Formats: sequence, structure tokens, C-alpha cells
Amino acid sequence: MKQNTLYLIIGALAVVVIALGVYVYREQTKPKGVELKIDDKGISIQQN
Repeated sequence: MKQNTLYLIIGALAVVVIALGVYVYREQTKPKGVELKIDDKGISIQQN
């Protein structure tokens, strides 16, 4: 039972590390400048 718990903890930590890596990668590759979005809610301007 202890070994299964250890595998579960290691798996959960691996998922957290992968998710954090994906988040950081997406934030760093985001284009700099102004984002203009036009949709059914209207026009949205956001500075990055």
C-alpha cells in the first residue's frame, strides 16, 4: 500500500511539473503588443 501511495504522489508531482512547464511556455511565446479581438460580444482591446 505504501508503494502505491508513493507512485501516486510521484505521478501527481509529474503532472504538476508538466502543467507548469506548458503554462510558462505559453506565457513566454505570447506575442507582445496590443491584442484586438472582435467577436459577438463586441470589440476588445488588450495590451500584452
